[in-house]
Amino acid sequence: MLIYIIIGIVVLILLYVMALYNGLVKINNKVQEAFSTMDVYLKKRWDLIPNLVETVKGYAKHEEGTLENIVKLRSGAYDGMSDEEKIKTNEALSSNIGKLMVLVENYPDLKASDNFRDLTNQLSKIEDEIASSRKYYNGTVKLFNDKVQVFPNNIFASMFGYTTKTMFETSAVERENVQVKF
Repeated sequence: MLIYIIIGIVVLILLYVMALYNGLVKINNKVQEAFSTMDVYLKKRWDLIPNLVETVKGYAKHEEGTLENIVKLRSGAYDGMSDEEKIKTNEALSSNIGKLMVLVENYPDLKASDNFRDLTNQLSKIEDEIASSRKYYNGTVKLFNDKVQVFPNNIFASMFGYTTKTMFETSAVERENVQVKF
């Protein structure tokens, strides 16, 4: 009789581990899908930035510092970056784009340029898409991290090599109010 109880407990543990493993695989795939969706919009913005910088350069010769920061951030090969590098680089890029848009306020001719307006409209749409996909990505990462961190899942998750994922958060610089001086 005792042997049947032990076999039953072992079977229950094995079923639990199988269900947990399958759940981890599914939620990990959701996280990867969410990042891929967001990555498409980040890549669009990545490709749009050189055009925006070149347009601004023609009008704002003495704003080289901000433009150089954007170009430096943009200079790496996007496809060769890890997910973590993409998140960190895009957080810094967001901050510098915000600074660039504040600088533009000083150049009415630039704001009136059809090319600049078209680029900023495209950028605005892409930023909205990034914000939406960022919410979805962070939501799936939260579910994944919850599943990986709760007990007893954390024991088995670490055995299977699953660790928490990084959320795409707003940087401290982005949280600050932008100061416009006239």
